[in-house]
Amino acid sequence: MPIDNESFRDVLRSWASGVTVVTTRAGDKMHGMTVSAFSSVSLDPPLVLVCANQSSTTHGVIEEGGLFTVNILAAHQADISDVFASSKNEDLRLESVSWSEGETGTPLIDEALACLECKVTSAHQEGSHTIYVGQVAAVHTTDAEPLLYYQGGYRALHDEG
Repeated sequence: MPIDNESFRDVLRSWASGVTVVTTRAGDKMHGMTVSAFSSVSLDPPLVLVCANQSSTTHGVIEEGGLFTVNILAAHQADISDVFASSKNEDLRLESVSWSEGETGTPLIDEALACLECKVTSAHQEGSHTIYVGQVAAVHTTDAEPLLYYQGGYRALHDEG
């Protein structure tokens, strides 16, 4: 028996996760979006996956360029998550944040907790999204604390010890 969209969203809010912005490039076209569906796939070879809505501009740029970077946001970057999640000024998102070019040519968000530069190895269409699997070509890390998302809001990591 199928469930309604609102019930599905409500139950998924119970999953606490880090916050990522996926950026991409195809020639002169660059784009990015906040992505909640990100996961590691394999250690050998190093593979990760992201899910992109097929109606998004970012999806088309990943499809064309075959590259994406997963920028895992640091605790102080909630405003960046909001910029890349909003449909307002979608084509100007990268102009409102500080970033540098990675080894693959994709944008790396400055001060992110970590960045994983990936080359697409496969794409699988499922429902309204495409699951992009990418082989990690380069990584960049910092010592910052992670930005977390739970029950519809940003959270901080607290040490109970």
